[in-house]
Amino acid sequence: MPRFLLDTNAFLRWVDAAPDLSDAARRVIANENNVCFLSMASCWEMAIKSNLGKLRISKPIENFVSEHLTANGFALLQIELRHLSKIEKMPFHHRDPFDRLLIAQAISEKLALVSSDAVLAAYGVKVVW
Repeated sequence: MPRFLLDTNAFLRWVDAAPDLSDAARRVIANENNVCFLSMASCWEMAIKSNLGKLRISKPIENFVSEHLTANGFALLQIELRHLSKIEKMPFHHRDPFDRLLIAQAISEKLALVSSDAVLAAYGVKVVW
């Protein structure tokens, strides 16, 4: 069964039914034969951006994420020490700490990333957009 990790923007675009979500990303997420994950790192990023006023969500982060995980059949990917150990050895193609953690998780868990950020492919992970 194909497995995918949604980056924060892909997740938000999906739940908002945003027209700028690519057709390829939309097909991957909508395919019931695929398993889609949302990282706890993305939840952390959304909480920070909500607190800073850079992201408006309709309810507290816990309720917002839980509701959309359930409604879409997404799984929550926890942050493990083995994910962090990958970060220690990663080159700095990308400097964003949230994206670096998503890359480490994708590598560790053998997941393709759903992201509009083409730089992520420099780490050898499959990126769908």
